[in-house]
Amino acid sequence: MGTTDLAPTLKELIKIKASITNKCAYCVKMHTEQARKQGETEQRLYALSVWQESPLFTYTERAVLALTEEVTQVSAAGLSDNTYNLCLALLGEQVLAQCIMQIVTINIWNRIAVATKMTH
Repeated sequence: MGTTDLAPTLKELIKIKASITNKCAYCVKMHTEQARKQGETEQRLYALSVWQESPLFTYTERAVLALTEEVTQVSAAGLSDNTYNLCLALLGEQVLAQCIMQIVTINIWNRIAVATKMTH
């Protein structure tokens, strides 16, 4: 994917969170390794599956993780106005669009990896 305004670690958090939600072990392994290389801590990676209860994530990261969950599970309840508007206020239109593209892209890769039974 091309250049974005998103921090590399935030991109990886998006990819890992969506991959956890989609039960894609291949992508979880790949993106946790990448996140570690970019300086992400083990503690935050362990806490990612319970991000709502963890104080380790910033307000903006929490908003993006909510966005990631809602877009990944869009068929369940759509994207809430609250999450969309919060992310728009925090990120601006361009960065919000980049987040949504990251989420959509990893969801495509998760589906390919799960459907073809890719293993790590």
